[in-house]
Amino acid sequence: MKAVIPAAGLGTRLLPATKAQPKEMLPVYDKPTIQYVIEEALKSGIDDIVVVTGRNKRSIEDHFDKSYELEYTLQKSGKDRVLKQVRKITDLADICYVRQRDLNGLGDAILSAEKHINDDAFAVLLGDSITKGPLCTRGLLDVYERYGKSTISIREVPNPCVDRYGIVSGS
Repeated sequence: MKAVIPAAGLGTRLLPATKAQPKEMLPVYDKPTIQYVIEEALKSGIDDIVVVTGRNKRSIEDHFDKSYELEYTLQKSGKDRVLKQVRKITDLADICYVRQRDLNGLGDAILSAEKHINDDAFAVLLGDSITKGPLCTRGLLDVYERYGKSTISIREVPNPCVDRYGIVSGS
């Protein structure tokens, strides 16, 4: 199973915080949002991950890449606990990055990963919500494996949000 993680947008819903920082890199507690998304994919049994990025998103790639200077400094300073955390991030997964050239929405971002997906089944993971309890992605995979059909997870949101977000509407 593969995962496509769209991370190319401008993050306009979270301005001004996202003016110079990708929304996927905004921290929740002590980790950037996209790290939670990748960890959920891995815990759900997905280890082939494609992240669709755009301009000004290098910090996403840098976050999951090896940082020789930082690791050397931490090791030299005897900060072994922090060094272990930094190395764990680097070793989370092998991630393929694809760039969405023109920002034409979520569907176009997913289509940008087409060459890497081929005809394989894949999950699209967004970092818009963090859930507690059972892994949402694992549950979706279980439904897919049982029925062999596409599956989507949605949640109810307050009505005023409908104009602000890409929302599935029942009306």
